[in-house]
Amino acid sequence: MSDTSSFRTIAIVGATSAIAHHCARLWLAAGTVDRLVLIGRDAARLPSVAADLQVRQPGTRIESIAGDMLRPDAITDTVRSVCAEGVPDLVLIAHGNLPDQPACESDLAAAQQALEVNGVSPALWAEAFAGAQQAQGRGRIGIIGSVAGDRGRQSNYVYGAAKGLVERYAQGLQHRLAGTGVRVTLVKPGPTDTPMTAHLKAQGARLATPEDVAGAIVRGMARGAPVVYAPAKWALIMLVIRHLPRAVFHRMKI
Repeated sequence: MSDTSSFRTIAIVGATSAIAHHCARLWLAAGTVDRLVLIGRDAARLPSVAADLQVRQPGTRIESIAGDMLRPDAITDTVRSVCAEGVPDLVLIAHGNLPDQPACESDLAAAQQALEVNGVSPALWAEAFAGAQQAQGRGRIGIIGSVAGDRGRQSNYVYGAAKGLVERYAQGLQHRLAGTGVRVTLVKPGPTDTPMTAHLKAQGARLATPEDVAGAIVRGMARGAPVVYAPAKWALIMLVIRHLPRAVFHRMKI
C-alpha cells in the first residue's frame, strides 16, 4: 500500500471539519474510493458534506454516521458497525476544538471537556480502528494533533496538553504496530484558517489554508510518514521552541 490508489475504503472521524472535508475531496479526486464513511457529531452538517462529496464522485458509496464522539461504548459500537462491511484501508481522525484557555483555567469542567475532546477521544478512536486494521493485517491511520502539543505554552496549555497526549498515543501505536502492515501518521498542523480559528484571523494572524494542510496530510499518509508538520515550516519553528532553555522560554509571552 504505497499510494492513494490502494485506499478503496476510507473512514473519516470528524468529517465536518474543514481540513477533513478537503482531505476527502482529494481522495475522491483520485477516483479510486469505493466507500467513504463520514463520522461526526453534527448531524445537521453531515448531510451537506456528504452531498458535496457525492457530486464530486458519484460512483463512490458515501455513508454518514452521526453520534457521540466521547463515550467509549459509542466509539466501539460505531467502529464495529463500520468494520462489519469491511475494515477501512485508511482512517483519518480529525475532530477537535480550540478551547478558551482562560475559561479552562477558571472552570475545571471546561478544562476536562477540552482534554477529552482533543486528547482522550482521538486516542480512543485510533485504538479502536488500530485493532481492526491489525487484525486485517494492513491499513493507514492518520491522527490530527497540533504543533501546540510540542511544548506547553501559557497561551494554550490545556489544548497543548491534549495534543501532547495524542502525540504520545500515536508514538505508542507506531511502536506496537511496527513490523505489521499498519502505519500510523501523526499530523501536526500549525494555525489553520478554519471556523475554529476565526478569532485568530480577526487578530491578524497568518494562517495556513485548509487546502494546503489537507494536501500535506494526503501526501504524508500515502507514503506512511510517521509525522507530518503542515505546513512543513512548523517542523523548524517547533524544533527551536522545544529546545529553548527554560529561563529564556519563561520570559516569552507565547
